[in-house]
Amino acid sequence: MRTEQVEQVRGFNRTVAERVGVLHDHYLDGARPYGQARLLWQIGDGDTHDVRSVRERLGLDSGYVSRLLRALERDGLVAVEPHPGDRRVRTVRLTEAGQRERALLDDRSDALAASLLAPLDARQRERLTSAMAEVQRLLTASMVSVDVLDPDHPDATHCLRSYAAELRGLFDGGFDPANSLLPDPGELRAPRGLFLVARLHGEPVGCAGLKLPAGAPAEIKRLWVSPEARGLGLARRLLSALEARAAGHGSDRVRLDTNKALEAAIGLYRDSGYTEVPA
Repeated sequence: MRTEQVEQVRGFNRTVAERVGVLHDHYLDGARPYGQARLLWQIGDGDTHDVRSVRERLGLDSGYVSRLLRALERDGLVAVEPHPGDRRVRTVRLTEAGQRERALLDDRSDALAASLLAPLDARQRERLTSAMAEVQRLLTASMVSVDVLDPDHPDATHCLRSYAAELRGLFDGGFDPANSLLPDPGELRAPRGLFLVARLHGEPVGCAGLKLPAGAPAEIKRLWVSPEARGLGLARRLLSALEARAAGHGSDRVRLDTNKALEAAIGLYRDSGYTEVPA
């Protein structure tokens, strides 16, 4: 990345922090700083959440979240309790007072958003909101992590099951992994291959496998992206990662198989330089 790109990101961060008021001790003219207000908003919706999922959603370390929760608990805004099925897991929910404060935060957040748009004309507002949508999409893409996992890892099996379920609904004759060209996901385990899993906010949202048969081209298998993570460029990122891994293992050619029903996948492969060959 170029130096001027880093400088642009830093300048953007400073401007946003100043304009939305996160530098103040009392965010949105409320009684608490931004960290507590953001956590309060994330917990909201009336449901009970496990603390771990809230922490991963915000990308915060456990110690910091614990301190924020203690402050909110002292003010009577949240209730932190052990999970009824597993006392090692902590859960959190808003109290009635917490729900009232969250509603107030929503009202003030709407007012802040309106104040950002008010000085602009209609064309500038459209430009700003369109740019914000693009920035949000790209920032979300930057938060996706990709790791090598064993195919039996719970996140890997979640992706494989979701992949199979989606294909069953798309293929005319359904889809049974046992009758596919990869009946055993264990073939995607070292040293015969590898399996990548993408996570967003700690949740699995995509996968891709690579077979590394001796004396033959590498093969890409089980490339899948969750519907809620599509549009982030994740499929292309997984494809590129597998190509790099294949090259690192000495392969000079990569093959894959697909189905005519997977039009988006076929478009990705062709756009990435793949050409159709006989079966």
